[in-house]
Amino acid sequence: MTIKTDAWVLYAGDPGAPAQPTQLVRETFEFEGPGLHDAVVSPLFGSMEGNMGHAVERKPIDICIARGEPKAVIGNAGVVRVDQIGAGVTTVREGDIAIVFCNGVPDKYGYPQRIFGYDAPGSIGVMAKQTRMHEKQLIAVPKDSVYPLEQWAAFSLRYVTAWSNWELAYGTLRLLLNEDELPHPEVWAWGGGVSMGTLALARHYGCRVAQVASTNDRLATIESLGIRPVDRREFRDLYFDKARLGKDEEYSKKYRTAENIFVKKVEQMTDGNMVNIFADYVGLPVLRATLKVLAREGILTTAGWKEGMMIELVRANECIARHQHLHTHYARYEQGVAAVEFAEKNGWLPPLDSPIYNFDEIPRLFADYKADKVGWFPIFRVGA
Repeated sequence: MTIKTDAWVLYAGDPGAPAQPTQLVRETFEFEGPGLHDAVVSPLFGSMEGNMGHAVERKPIDICIARGEPKAVIGNAGVVRVDQIGAGVTTVREGDIAIVFCNGVPDKYGYPQRIFGYDAPGSIGVMAKQTRMHEKQLIAVPKDSVYPLEQWAAFSLRYVTAWSNWELAYGTLRLLLNEDELPHPEVWAWGGGVSMGTLALARHYGCRVAQVASTNDRLATIESLGIRPVDRREFRDLYFDKARLGKDEEYSKKYRTAENIFVKKVEQMTDGNMVNIFADYVGLPVLRATLKVLAREGILTTAGWKEGMMIELVRANECIARHQHLHTHYARYEQGVAAVEFAEKNGWLPPLDSPIYNFDEIPRLFADYKADKVGWFPIFRVGA
C-alpha cells in the first residue's frame, strides 16, 4: 500500500561538486505502508534541531548522498498521533500520542548508529503530514499528561539526549568520588537546549549548576529554572584558533585575556574548587578553556560536535588529572522510556521560549534559526 503525503523535501546535491546549501521543496511524498513492527503516524508538532540546519546546509555531509537516496524528508524530534499499527507492534496503540524516539539504526546493544529523520536510510522525518516509524521509534506520552504537546516535542530529542549523557557522566563521577567525598558537585555547561536539560537533571541530583549563554533572554530563561547564569559576553573573545594563537598578536592578546577572565570567573563561582562535570556540546573553540577549569577527577562530557569534529589535547595532563572524557549519541530505547516517566513525575521538560511556526512557515523557521532569531526550543506545527 502506497501512502501519499504533503511534505517538505530535501534533495541530494551533485556528488561531483562541492557541497552547497539548499532549500527544502514542498511537494507530495510517497512511501509504503507499515510492516509488521511499524506504525503510520501523523506528526502534530515538530522541534527544530541543529541537525536539520546541518542537513540543509549540507554540512558536514550531504545526507541524501550518505543515505544513497535522491531525496529525503528530515525532522527527528516531535510528537505524533498513531494512526495505524502493524500486527506485531506492542509499544503503542492506535490513537496514542507519542514522542519521536529518533534512534534510527541501533547497534546490537540498542545504542544508535544512525538517526531517524536524518542519516538513517529510508527514514521519513516529521516534516511530513504522515510518516512511517518503527515501534521502537515511538514512546507514548503519559495519558492525561499535565504538560502540553509542544513541550513534549521539544523534549523528544534534546532532553532524551541529556538523560543518557547525564546518566553516564554522573555515574562515572561517582565511580571516582562518592557522595561523602563530594556531596554537591559543580556542574557547568556551554549554552544550548541539551545543556539546559543536563543541568536541570544535575540540579535534581543536588549539584551546583551554571550555564553559559550570551543573550539577555537566554540568561533570564536559565535563571528562571534555578540555574546560575554566566554571561558569555564577559569573555566574548574566548574562541580558540590554534593557527592564530602566537602568530596573530592582536588575536592572541584578546584570546588570552578572555581565557583568564573565564578561568577567574569559574574560580570565583566555585570557591576555587573548579568544575566536576562540564557538559561541552560546542567543541574546539572552547575545549582548551574547558579543560583549564576542570577539577581533578573531573568529567568532560559531550553528545555532539557543533563546532568542529576534531580536537587536540595533551594526554599526559588528562591522565595525571584523572580526567574522564565521555562521548554519547542520543540514547537507547529503555533510557527514553525512563526519561519520559521521570519528566512527567518531576516536571523535567524544556521551557517554550519561541513562537510556534506553522507548516507553511517552515522556510522562515529555517531562516530565523540560521540567523539566531529563535530560542533554544523552536517548535513548528504540522497537523495539530
